[in-house]
Amino acid sequence: MDFLLSDEQKQLQDLIQQFIQKDYPFDVREKLVKSEDGFSKEFWKTFSTFGLLAMPFPEEDGGYNGGPVDIMVILEAFGTGLIVEPYIPNIVLSGNLISRLGTQDQKDTILPNLFSGDMHLAFAFAEPQSRFDLNDVTTSAEKDGDNFKLNGYKSVVMNGPAADKLIISARTSGNQMDKSGISLFVVDRSVSGVSLRDYSNVDGSKASELTLENVVLSKDAILGEEGNAFSSIEYVVNLATLAISAEAIGIMQKMNELTLEYTKTREQFGQALSQFQALQHRMVDTFMVHEQTKSLLLMAATKLNDQAEDAVKSISALKYQVGNAAKLIGEESIQLHGGMGVTEEMSIGHYFKRLTTIRTIFGNSDYHLKKYSSL
Repeated sequence: MDFLLSDEQKQLQDLIQQFIQKDYPFDVREKLVKSEDGFSKEFWKTFSTFGLLAMPFPEEDGGYNGGPVDIMVILEAFGTGLIVEPYIPNIVLSGNLISRLGTQDQKDTILPNLFSGDMHLAFAFAEPQSRFDLNDVTTSAEKDGDNFKLNGYKSVVMNGPAADKLIISARTSGNQMDKSGISLFVVDRSVSGVSLRDYSNVDGSKASELTLENVVLSKDAILGEEGNAFSSIEYVVNLATLAISAEAIGIMQKMNELTLEYTKTREQFGQALSQFQALQHRMVDTFMVHEQTKSLLLMAATKLNDQAEDAVKSISALKYQVGNAAKLIGEESIQLHGGMGVTEEMSIGHYFKRLTTIRTIFGNSDYHLKKYSSL
């Protein structure tokens, strides 16, 4: 199994790091988080010129034939800069659903605008009672002549505030927990009966609560085959789990670097904190945990890229480890910074907030440990 990045992937990594150093310092990021959009549409366009938005799509869809490893490279680099632009909900989740399931007309309408940065998407799949079970769907889509009528409620719709179009999972047949009978619909946010309540998360990202009241859609709004969307939903969520794990590992790397630098400059009892052996041991522990977690990331990305039989199992192993590593590294970093670590002025606290949020997105450690055991 080859864990080495290609020259092109290394160049991609360097390109993003140069962008972060030059254009995305911490104070710029904080201004973006506090803005109405919560991110920069100008920077989103910059990502388009870099080729990042079209990277993980096949050439026939206008992409660059990238795969899970390329997504890993992009998101790990994003994590080091704590980038808030909505790459995962737009590209990894929604864009991949359009690419996998869309008709040629749907692809021609959406993908070029997505790749250019002119259109934003959001995937509404979670419901209050579903927790992390993708098949737990109560939102209904009942046939009404040649149309469908959607009713239901979706929670934590990432990138909902900026989305021009929503991809909504709804049950067209079967019982609440059935994997069969789930369909996907592409809906304009302006359609009658669609209402969004927008809010900010603790990590600065934006999301929405989505309410559907007698939303009438034509059959052309269906994405893919009616009632058979579950396998595609599961695939893109696994891909997004890999992506957000890569982001977390980039964050862990940066938190270790910031903490090491702080202990070299902060003095106690007449010497730098980094000179105390007990603290050295703790920093070695966080370094080793990061390296172990990154090794799992490389394995999972390679297995998903190669469509290995145990790819899904490796994703659960990765997310379980990410949850545990995030807790250790996050808490140790904050404690070694002392009270300064939780102030708004220091970046370490903002890295901690994002890392803590990631622990529960797409399943926490307990969920993935059970899933791993069942597989």
